[in-house]
Amino acid sequence: MGLRRVLLLGEGNFSFSAALCGAQGTQVVATCYESEEEAVGAAGAARSIRRLRDSGAEVVFSVDCTKLGEHFSPGQREFDRIYFNFPHCGRKAGVAKNRQLLARFFHSCAEVLAQEGEIHVALCNGQGGTPADQPRREWHNSWQIAAVAAGAGFILSRVHPFKAETIEGYKCTGYRSQDKSFCVEGALNHVFTRSTAPLCFTPLSCKTQLGGQKVSFQVPQVLVDKINRGFLEENSSHPVRTIKEKLSAGLSQAFPLENTSSCLPLLHQGHPDGLCPSNIFWITLSPGEAPNTEKMSQGLANPVLFSHFGQEADKNVQEGCPAPQQFYLRPSLLPHAQAIIKKRAFSPGALQVLSGPVFRKCRITPHSMPVFHEMLIVLAVSRGTESSCVQMLVDNIKTTLNSLCQGVEPTISLQEATSFGAELNDFAAFERQLGEIQHFLCVGTEAEPSGSCVGVVRTAPDELKSRELVVVSVSLNLDLLAMLLCGISDWRMLWTSDRRFLRQFPEGELRLFENFSLYPPSYLHDVSFWLADGEEFDEVAFHTLARRVSGETVVSIQLRDNFQQPGTGRRSLCYRVTFQSCDRALGSREAAEMQLRLREEMQQHLGVTLR
Repeated sequence: MGLRRVLLLGEGNFSFSAALCGAQGTQVVATCYESEEEAVGAAGAARSIRRLRDSGAEVVFSVDCTKLGEHFSPGQREFDRIYFNFPHCGRKAGVAKNRQLLARFFHSCAEVLAQEGEIHVALCNGQGGTPADQPRREWHNSWQIAAVAAGAGFILSRVHPFKAETIEGYKCTGYRSQDKSFCVEGALNHVFTRSTAPLCFTPLSCKTQLGGQKVSFQVPQVLVDKINRGFLEENSSHPVRTIKEKLSAGLSQAFPLENTSSCLPLLHQGHPDGLCPSNIFWITLSPGEAPNTEKMSQGLANPVLFSHFGQEADKNVQEGCPAPQQFYLRPSLLPHAQAIIKKRAFSPGALQVLSGPVFRKCRITPHSMPVFHEMLIVLAVSRGTESSCVQMLVDNIKTTLNSLCQGVEPTISLQEATSFGAELNDFAAFERQLGEIQHFLCVGTEAEPSGSCVGVVRTAPDELKSRELVVVSVSLNLDLLAMLLCGISDWRMLWTSDRRFLRQFPEGELRLFENFSLYPPSYLHDVSFWLADGEEFDEVAFHTLARRVSGETVVSIQLRDNFQQPGTGRRSLCYRVTFQSCDRALGSREAAEMQLRLREEMQQHLGVTLR
């Protein structure tokens, strides 16, 4: 391992640099803005500079922190750590000027910081404008450090107290550009790291099996970074795979596992009459790719056997009616399970386990996801024993989940659907569209004691039952389970491309997640518009459009006003859209560009008139 190169900026008396210069394996470059003649006049500076030079450190004068690329040639860059303690424009400069200084400083750092490097910025208590400041200043009166750093591509990864008393020989000076000390009690050190680059959503074509034939289709833009991620594959260490494997291992102790499959067709054909069309990702096959109808009738994809319309789908096949040439990404694995049940392709008492990503358009909330990994457990039991078998199955799942919990043990409960009192989350609400539910499986944590629905228990519809057997299925949302068990507050983090996420789960080990992007800046945008006469507004379509335009950086959309114009009856809606990324830098300029794009596309795709 080579030397760690450390750059120190804006040194006053060089006492901080002198304290670092003896560290083993560290090459120090200490700089200040003043000329050498001005710098040595500060109390103690000459002694610190001698110590630095005697230890082999480099001391450079007249360095402008906003033009680092000019001071260090390409061969001298790649600093592993950059320190800037208590930056200030000097004299009585206000917060706006100091924000500008920081913004230019961060842009300059982007030229000289190593890829895995860190920027350490110490600020007096309250200046940073983050929740770590106690007391916290009003936002407009702070330096807004996380936001200005985001504009240069950096995220705030850690904040800790700046303990001046622990730094040998350190003396802070520079109050209002004078050789005077200032109060650093409650000061904070802010540690920034490079963000991953913004995602580039180029059109993506995907191939899949459809009724025994290979077809290709263009992936909806909002799913381009989520399709074929391989989280459930054998070499994956992603938490969703770990949870799935642990659950399967636990179930195999109580039941024989007859078959497990994650290689299931992504597409269904037809029209899912039981589901709201707004919740479906409709797909157009690539030109010339329409599958043969006769072959389709032999595959899983044609008889879409959701319980609401399984009989109608069977009727179409029996009468030889061509299925409508409509295709959509699977919103559930239930049709595949029902096809297995229909074929009687199971042994009584044995489990079938299906798993894979499913796709559902939904509103934007921290726990509502347009794609998640479903684990579907199917069990055929003797008629009359279904209640005890369901309890046995759920107890097994509870035992496994309790063994996986990190920190406080979760509360896991099975609640009857008819008496379920809690508000349904989007997962549970959509599952109700798929057919009758007997029980909800809920997991409560310290952060969410009331419990969140992570699974549903069903028995097969009457047309799929036999005299002797009843088929029970349990559908689990592996992504919600991963969030609850690992303390992940935002579903988007599960899909991040930042390697710092998976590094926290080596070899499939579950741990409490430590956020590497703290206090990300948020940007509010209110948008008002008139609806077309007599038209209802499709909120799910609006949320899906916002997801696509923003690259999943819209974190919230709230209705602010619903106005009906007297006389004309015209309706106007006003929504507040909040932009905030959970894993990468989002600057104010990028957010403003997204806002403009969203307004343009709302008029084009939603048929509204902006006010």
